[in-house]
Amino acid sequence: MMKLLIVAASLATAVPVSAQDAAHPVIAGYGAITPLPGAANAPDAATPPRAVFNIAKAAATPDAVNPGLDKVARYLNLLGSVGVRAAPGDLIVIIHGPATPLVLNEAAYRAKFAVPNPNIELIAALEREGVEVHVCGQALTGHKIPRDALNPAITVDLSAMTTLTKYQMKGWAFIPD
Repeated sequence: MMKLLIVAASLATAVPVSAQDAAHPVIAGYGAITPLPGAANAPDAATPPRAVFNIAKAAATPDAVNPGLDKVARYLNLLGSVGVRAAPGDLIVIIHGPATPLVLNEAAYRAKFAVPNPNIELIAALEREGVEVHVCGQALTGHKIPRDALNPAITVDLSAMTTLTKYQMKGWAFIPD
């Protein structure tokens, strides 16, 4: 019996970890959580988890994923940990201020920072989950970023202020960065 347990344990550790795990039930590799079964104030499927995420702070270094984007992944993982999924369009991200360059496509980001854009993969994962990622058009102008330098997954809005007020007036929760 002991030999069987040792073999089973060896096999279990040799099997690669799946894309999703308890710390990343929806977005693999980003937004790690600690599942807390039975915790109070857990989301429920009857209430749409609508939120608008404000991302204005840049990552500490150009080669790091923006912490605001990671927070969006964490929210999706928290929802997923209790069996709730956001519907497409329930989560809006608006990027502006010093965070604006994270919306650059790979070539433009490399040209500006001499490193790959670490946010591309996460933006694609968020988009697959129905998250809409927007950028402030005023910030694009201020940062002198032309539209052809943008990641094609990004929507250009008039401004972060108009986006934030629009969604808050419609009842979306505001999540600051």
